Amino acid sequence: MWFDDQMDIAAKKGIMRALEDTGYSAIRIDQKEHNNKIDDEIIAEIKKSKFLVADFTGHRGGVYFEAGFAMGLKKPVIWTYRKDHLDSLHFDTRQYSHIIWETEDELYEKLLNRIQATIE
Repeated sequence: MWFDDQMDIAAKKGIMRALEDTGYSAIRIDQKEHNNKIDDEIIAEIKKSKFLVADFTGHRGGVYFEAGFAMGLKKPVIWTYRKDHLDSLHFDTRQYSHIIWETEDELYEKLLNRIQATIE
């Protein structure tokens, strides 16, 4: 996801809360202590993960890479996007079922439901 202050609440109250409430733990790589290259840490964490939640708000290139890497490993990807950024969603990802959200509570509810329906 986009590591921007405006996304911190969405991460905590939406994504992390939904993952915790379904019995999973979330890792945001910018909050992990390590001494390695960040790309190596990201790849290692994706390899260890059961699935990936990728939020495309803010159009960060790394998110596209990470989702593609997870897909290459045959790991499920849950695609999310904040509604006010929907117009810039890349056509390559439009074919996937995105969770479109406006508020952190809406992101939480929709993500919780998606995890329960498709992962557990």
